[in-house]
Amino acid sequence: MEFAKVGAQPLIALAVGAVLAIALPIALALIWKFRKKERFTTILAGAATFLIFALILEKPIQNALLFPTQMGLPEHPLSLFLNARPVLLALAAGLFPGVFEETGRLIAYRTVLRNRKNRETSVSHGIGHGGFEVMYLLGATYITYLAYAVMINTGAFGVLVEQAAAVAPAQADALTALAGQLADLTLAGIGLGLGERVFAVLFHIGASILVFYACRDKEKLWLYPLAVVLHTAMDFIAALYALGVSGMSTWALEGIVAVFGVLTFCGAYFLLYRKDRETDVK
Repeated sequence: MEFAKVGAQPLIALAVGAVLAIALPIALALIWKFRKKERFTTILAGAATFLIFALILEKPIQNALLFPTQMGLPEHPLSLFLNARPVLLALAAGLFPGVFEETGRLIAYRTVLRNRKNRETSVSHGIGHGGFEVMYLLGATYITYLAYAVMINTGAFGVLVEQAAAVAPAQADALTALAGQLADLTLAGIGLGLGERVFAVLFHIGASILVFYACRDKEKLWLYPLAVVLHTAMDFIAALYALGVSGMSTWALEGIVAVFGVLTFCGAYFLLYRKDRETDVK
């Protein structure tokens, strides 16, 4: 099986995207650490929160309940019910990251970070959470795509697709479709993906501030469910787009993510973080 070769522009776009998706979160974390004299372990705790609660816990459970065929499992009554109702399916898909990731923040603040009461802790955790998400979702993906592009140009990708077709036809179809997409990649498209992640990081920092103050002040505990609702709403809209229910354009989706990111960050920063003038000893 042969595929059209991937040109120089898509290869350059993927390489640039991979470098930026890894380098920018690291640069942000280092700048914040040295400017605020923050402990790097707080940033790492944020990254661990995403790893444990989003990747290890949330995704397998979500896929088993909502998309069992993607895991090689048979359909069950719940998945059949939800897949027949795309709006409910999108809502459920949005609820999982909202509950798991915000609860992960809550648990992190009440366990490993329980003695770190300075307000900078909230931002450090958000940078770690959001930054690691960028590195995983974009950095690792672009590196994988770059490897696939090289395999396409050397002829090895066809062998990979044929091997996949023998055991998982759906995966082979996905790889075939991806081969066509790789040939059309541009720097503008990579830039759009990176831009969307900037606003996602802003959202994670804002949500981390909300949950931080929910843990620090019992009277503000309502900020935790607020973070869950905001996260669920944003991912619900993204799921409507991914499932083809909303009919919105990619630019419209990016605009909505930007609004969620900016409003969540600004609300949390100006109404909570900036007003907190206490000097805490780490």
